Amino acid sequence: MIEPELRRFEEAPPGAVSVRGYLHVPAAPSGDGLVLTHGAGANCQSPFLVAVATAFSAVGMTVLRCDLPFRQLQPHGPPRGTAERDQQGLRRAVEAIRRQACGRIFLGGHSYGGRQGSMLAASEPGLVEALLLLAYPLHPPKDPTQLRTAHFPTLRTPALFVHGTRDGFATLDELTAARKLIPARTELLRVEGAGHELLTAANRADLPRTIAVSFAAFLKTLH
Repeated sequence: MIEPELRRFEEAPPGAVSVRGYLHVPAAPSGDGLVLTHGAGANCQSPFLVAVATAFSAVGMTVLRCDLPFRQLQPHGPPRGTAERDQQGLRRAVEAIRRQACGRIFLGGHSYGGRQGSMLAASEPGLVEALLLLAYPLHPPKDPTQLRTAHFPTLRTPALFVHGTRDGFATLDELTAARKLIPARTELLRVEGAGHELLTAANRADLPRTIAVSFAAFLKTLH
């Protein structure tokens, strides 16, 4: 079996937000493309993100695994700058993957990255065909009143949520209630025993492929 090709990727046009990360090019491309980004405390080299990108490329999807603009400016620490700039970076990444893949384009992210992707999709309907939201941070831990759902009623992009049963950023019941605010099709992939990082010793070998297969099955329900 021919392994997917991994390339460093960087675009830094003058005056525009740069895109930096890695391109996973499958041996037998399906034509579809996925932009995949990280959470607030990580970067595109997080083991979970690498594993998920590898799983998607193994089933034929071209994946751009990229750093958000805030992480390009500082190697460590929480997001600084503006959410709008991070969303600009994701928009530029979508534009970049469109030059690499000729089919449908999807946007995914872990925690903060997924939240920014969903906000971008809500403000720009039709930008991508579907979202992959890994451990969506519905509220800060231990503060369920601070919901991050203001954009959900205007989100018309289908979304697959992947969420652990022990995630402190939202219980499954809270997430189920929040999904009802979204006027597009959504589904939930439940990850037993997992916290916000999603990977556990028990699921480490299988979860990335399970996510890729579940997302493919979700896409079939959209036709």
